[in-house]
Amino acid sequence: MTLTTSSTQFLLNEKPFRILSGAMHYFRVVPEYWRDRLEKMRAFGLNTVETYVPWNLHEPRPGEFHFDGMLDIVKFIETANDVGLKVIVRPGPYICSEWDFGGLPSWLLKDPDMQIRCAYPPYLAAVDRFFDVLLPKLAPFQSTKGGPIIAMQVENEYGSYGNDKVYLRHLTDGMRSHGIDSFLFTSDGPRDICLQGGTLPDVFKTVNFAFDAKEAFAKLREYQPDGPLMVMEFWSGWFDHWGEPHHISEDGSESIQRSLDTLNEILAMGASINFYMFHGGTNFGFMNGANCDPSPYQADVTSYDYACPLSESGDLSPRYEGYREVLKKYVEIPATFDVRPSTKRAYGSIEMTESVGLLESLDGLSQVRLSVNAHPMEMYDQDYGFILYRTKVTGPRMGILRVRGLHDRAQVFINGELVDVFDRESGNEYSAVDIVNDVQLDILVENMGRVNFGPAMLDRKGITDGVTINDQYQFGWEVFPLPLSDLSKLMFSEVNTAPQHQPTFYRGTLQVDEPADTFLALPGWTKGVVWLNGFNLGRYWERGAQKTLYVPAPLLKRGANELIVFELHGTGQLTVEFRAAPELG
Repeated sequence: MTLTTSSTQFLLNEKPFRILSGAMHYFRVVPEYWRDRLEKMRAFGLNTVETYVPWNLHEPRPGEFHFDGMLDIVKFIETANDVGLKVIVRPGPYICSEWDFGGLPSWLLKDPDMQIRCAYPPYLAAVDRFFDVLLPKLAPFQSTKGGPIIAMQVENEYGSYGNDKVYLRHLTDGMRSHGIDSFLFTSDGPRDICLQGGTLPDVFKTVNFAFDAKEAFAKLREYQPDGPLMVMEFWSGWFDHWGEPHHISEDGSESIQRSLDTLNEILAMGASINFYMFHGGTNFGFMNGANCDPSPYQADVTSYDYACPLSESGDLSPRYEGYREVLKKYVEIPATFDVRPSTKRAYGSIEMTESVGLLESLDGLSQVRLSVNAHPMEMYDQDYGFILYRTKVTGPRMGILRVRGLHDRAQVFINGELVDVFDRESGNEYSAVDIVNDVQLDILVENMGRVNFGPAMLDRKGITDGVTINDQYQFGWEVFPLPLSDLSKLMFSEVNTAPQHQPTFYRGTLQVDEPADTFLALPGWTKGVVWLNGFNLGRYWERGAQKTLYVPAPLLKRGANELIVFELHGTGQLTVEFRAAPELG
């Protein structure tokens, strides 16, 4: 069974086939919920599911590969097939997706000369090694072999970044040489520069947009006069940055009517469609991306709800019913369907009974590195989390302390006392200091997510230039990488009820009789990260808009559940709440 095209439509096994697809990323959803989400997509009327592949999670260290648990793409494809869905795979190597570094692994950035998404030989060699492992796993599941994969993408929105045809050809030939004989395509914005830079003459072209379908397809027709029309990303909602209102649509509108009208326009033209997203899921851990150029640096929130047809917790949103009513005017869809929401529980408040400070825990959390200058975390083989830089500063002196090239947010301590907070978003990277005697200077930097789109993607984290006082570089550093991937060596004791102004870990226990989906709220807390039974739920920040963290039931167990909160600034209370409903702003 092969996907091909005629002058007007897709053909699957030589029969007309309109692709009705929805995006769902296996790596943003716990595996126990894959089938539920896929069944709800099938009930909606879709015949295909589309997913990206996150290189950074599958190869976290050069040559170290992971394809289990939430990364078991083979199981995901098999589950989709069981449900009756075809599959579109977008293997990258770049995926954008509001995901850290667009899915590229951070270790690429250890090369000071690294050039990504082009024919830079070390980059191509790394891509080839990844594809050597990934593509043989996918090849047997192609429709040409009797499997559900009907198409695969070459790169991703490449015309929005570059125009290296040698690179695009390398990827295409590499896919073919690894046994990928199914339908290949590219996807780009419906603009001249994108369709010129991001495509190849012999690879099928699709476009991405939220509105104005006729104009978008007209531009596509200038570069692809024949063949079916397809919007590979029909943006069915939008994502959020910290400090912004919760988005409903790409244009900021709170109404979905314009999106419904656009869907009607797409289907009336006979086009195929992929809803991006149909089910967004969650940026668990430190996986959120960020935007920068040309705007100031802005990090994405933990939730990837995206205001799409299936909510972050897998429930039907107003878009589900609205889109379905439009869809049924053009295609046959299931007449009846049973789509039930997950069970939600409000477990109430729990008290954090133990605590320990970060600064006193450095030896258990990190192995110190001696460094003449303060370098980015990638130079110390660190991927995510935090990094602390420590040095001695002689006194007396007065002047301006400046962190040059701060990526992304820093707390500055002198002799253990917080003196200022710097952040990349506002451009505040300096402070006046009055040093009477010799002091210890600590700078704790948070990697808030690497830029995932545009020309600012070479986004190394930590301190990327150096630290000066009155323009004098400070040399001689102890550097403590803090990926916080293992908290087992934290030495907790009875909680200190006095206000804490240093970064502090707090621990409490949630007793559960019956696991159910729930939402963690932290009123009175400022900014930090949460772990449940060792699983990193993601970041919280009082500035919002997101005010709760999604907790899928499979992360809970009957009985005692360990909750650890890493609070950066201090909390007005020592309790957190587990609620039955989300608050995304």
